[in-house]
Amino acid sequence: MIAAVQMASGTNLSANLQEAGRLIAQAAQAGARLVVLPENFALMGMSEHDKVKVREAPGQGPIQDFLAEQARRHGIWLVGGTTPMTCPDPAKVYAACLVYNDQGRMVGRYDKIHLFDVHLPDNDEHYEESETIVAGDQVVVVETPFGIMGLSVCYDLRFPELYRGLLDQGAEIVVLPAAFTAVTGRAHWEALVRARAIENQVYMVAAAQGGYHVNGRETHGDSMVVDPWGNVLDRLPRGSGVVTGTLDREWQQSIRRSFPSIYHRRLSCNLSSDTDQRPL
Repeated sequence: MIAAVQMASGTNLSANLQEAGRLIAQAAQAGARLVVLPENFALMGMSEHDKVKVREAPGQGPIQDFLAEQARRHGIWLVGGTTPMTCPDPAKVYAACLVYNDQGRMVGRYDKIHLFDVHLPDNDEHYEESETIVAGDQVVVVETPFGIMGLSVCYDLRFPELYRGLLDQGAEIVVLPAAFTAVTGRAHWEALVRARAIENQVYMVAAAQGGYHVNGRETHGDSMVVDPWGNVLDRLPRGSGVVTGTLDREWQQSIRRSFPSIYHRRLSCNLSSDTDQRPL
């Protein structure tokens, strides 16, 4: 069984870790062997710069200690949403999605590639993640007992080429820690999560922030587990909790054999060039 945790994290790191621990235990008690935490699970600060104050060096710090201990205690594979990690710029961080095996050892890391620099339409909300985050540049998969797992974070969801890259590296499961805004979530969240599952014939495990936060932000929630045919196996519209789904790799392979759309691809993003433009 696989599980996604949904939270509404606040400004107190210790309190957030305590709540995450409670929900991880709930997922493990339900039988989950892979648990995914949402983006920014450890801190949703009053300012985007607050995460820089709690950034951690690799292998050091309370957030990483917490993730390792939880994975080891419950004997689960744990995807640590995003953790603010040190980078060469002292005023910024990497938004790192860390993976721990059931022995509590960190076995994978993905630094968020696509940064959310947008001004929402018909809304005064605007976000500039690049002010405090350095973008990653590596597509990452991790071999697990449940299949090859691809890593993605929040705004990555809007870039299907990343998911094709994960598929090309063998991804069978893709995790998506997220903190979608209420506005964009209502418009696009479910459609995009299901689309990524369908077009790549993968299980999507989407763990979201969901609710009102002390900093005034509202996140969409609707954490879900989606199967390779696009069926939503479980979801949680709002509030804190856990969603689960059963992973059936034999059924997934049968879909890929009988409906082999991922093997029928003929085009790539670099097929045309500036010197080879055809009229629409």
